[in-house]
Amino acid sequence: MRDEILDAAETVFSTLGYAGTSMREVAEKAKVTQALISYYFGSKFGLFEQAFLRRSEPVSLERIERLEALQRAGTATAREVVRAFLLPTVSLRASPQGRAFLRLQARLHTEPPEISYELRTLAYGSSTLRYVEALRAALPGLSELDAHWRVTMMIGTYLYAFSDTHRMEEMTRPGVYDPADTASLIEQVTRFVVGGFEAA
Repeated sequence: MRDEILDAAETVFSTLGYAGTSMREVAEKAKVTQALISYYFGSKFGLFEQAFLRRSEPVSLERIERLEALQRAGTATAREVVRAFLLPTVSLRASPQGRAFLRLQARLHTEPPEISYELRTLAYGSSTLRYVEALRAALPGLSELDAHWRVTMMIGTYLYAFSDTHRMEEMTRPGVYDPADTASLIEQVTRFVVGGFEAA
């Protein structure tokens, strides 16, 4: 039941945002009472927090595991580091709930600071800093400031590209773009991001 409530919350929050979502709407989506949601999660923020952390914390853990595997294997290239960062997130596109989370994650960056900053740092802060250092090791000429800027740009790029904005379907002729082609998606984003990291 707890997971069913979180699935419903993930979908509603990803569509309406934090401010636009009511506990009643989540309860209706999950087919439970608001009292049961309060029993499990306490408050709307508690529900939002758990809906976000349920998937973001495993993503962060997988990123660390992938990075550590690269580092054990030897000197990692910028391309390898970028792909290790992106792959745990792009895999979420395989399910409707995963895609709802990607939209929720993109929305988090537009939520008020009191909602977003601490939650984002809790989920991703330590793993993202490890990637900053790994990219500086792969690109020794990259300054600390540039590395942080470019990781920020990488995050913005993948949030937009992975979160079902349907922009490519709108921009391209029919048959040119296949939204189900995840391999092409990850390759396009990787090439774009690595080009940015390697730029002077």
